[in-house]
Amino acid sequence: MPLRPPNPYEELAQLAGPEPPYDEPDEPPLIPSIPADPIAAPSAGPSAGPGDNRPSVPPGHRRAGRRGSRRGRAKRRARRRTRQRWTRQRWTPSPLRLLRRVVKLLLFVTAGAALLFLADRCAAMYAEKKAQQQLQHTLRLTAEPQVDIKGFPFLTQVAAKRLDRVDVTVPHVAADRVTLARVRASARDIRLTGSLPTAIRGAVIGDLSGEVLLAFADMDRELGASQVRFRDLGGDSIGALGRLNVAGQELVVRAQAHLRRDGGHAITTEIDGMSLDLPHVATYRPGGQGPDDRRSLVLHREAAERIAKDAARVKALFSVPAIVERLGVPEEAVEAALGSEERLREVAGTPRFLDGLTRLNLVDVLVDHPWLLEKLGIDPGLLTALTRLQPPELADRFSFSFRMPPEAERLRLRALSVGADGIRAELSATGLAVGK
Repeated sequence: MPLRPPNPYEELAQLAGPEPPYDEPDEPPLIPSIPADPIAAPSAGPSAGPGDNRPSVPPGHRRAGRRGSRRGRAKRRARRRTRQRWTRQRWTPSPLRLLRRVVKLLLFVTAGAALLFLADRCAAMYAEKKAQQQLQHTLRLTAEPQVDIKGFPFLTQVAAKRLDRVDVTVPHVAADRVTLARVRASARDIRLTGSLPTAIRGAVIGDLSGEVLLAFADMDRELGASQVRFRDLGGDSIGALGRLNVAGQELVVRAQAHLRRDGGHAITTEIDGMSLDLPHVATYRPGGQGPDDRRSLVLHREAAERIAKDAARVKALFSVPAIVERLGVPEEAVEAALGSEERLREVAGTPRFLDGLTRLNLVDVLVDHPWLLEKLGIDPGLLTALTRLQPPELADRFSFSFRMPPEAERLRLRALSVGADGIRAELSATGLAVGK
């Protein structure tokens, strides 16, 4: 049997001396004995005598209590940290969960805003419809006007009894002989009168501005019976071009009208520059009220050239001394022309003769020499009919005026202007009361 190698620790233990005997200290046990009757046991106190058999308190009781309280506090702190960590995990959701919550919140807010917007717009549309009906009834309009209430939200404006802006467009307003194509107005700072929500009696408009349009197309239809066309001549003037049947012949009529304001409620016209053209023959001007506005009948250039090439017509003109005097042809040249065809062609072919013939007023001469009309290619009955036309009668065919309806007398007409589509007049009013 092999020997076990020696253990160095055992050798050291043999070299060491014997241990002293262990004597237990005279100390009370750590856990005191519990008396049989704890109620009858006397309470510990400094007055205990030598015969007191109550066990003494161990010397380390405070330290043990501290160690226990420390362990309890540590456990409570651990539980608190666990609870806080769990709470943080509970109230700190993941990014995906947070995104879902944000999306739901946005959808809720959007739906609420959409409902409020729809309610506000429905209320505004209802108010616009009622205002349109009231305007149509008050102004006796054939067409329903258009009312557009600006500003958002509408309900807060009504609650405050003050509207920011309201635009009104009224089509086809009858005004005297013509019809206004459009009346457009924009009212601002409107204060409602009456009690909400259904007892609103009217409104007071702080400031109103707009315009009136008198379209040329309506003027052509109503004044000229589709035979007259109006156009812009610049400034405050318009031109009229139409046709008129006189003595069985169709004449081209031209006139010029100047616009005037009448007291801020009406617009009138002054007609001048009227002429009636017999195409390719002559132009007749009826004249006017002024001393210089005399009647006149002058030949067109092409008609004068035709007469100058016709020897018989030239001789007929030279046979009337008054015409020769107005043409400014010397008597010697007239006598030579009447005696020689070649000399006649020379005199009639000069530019001076043609210019004098186009400037010659034939009205006074032809009244005394009506036979000369046929020589010149003009129907005598036409001149007679033209001289019977009086300027006021002709001007009445093209003159027009319009006045604001009695229900709109509180509106004022301001500046006038003429455009490509018609005549425009600005409207204005302040402190205008509407309704009751």
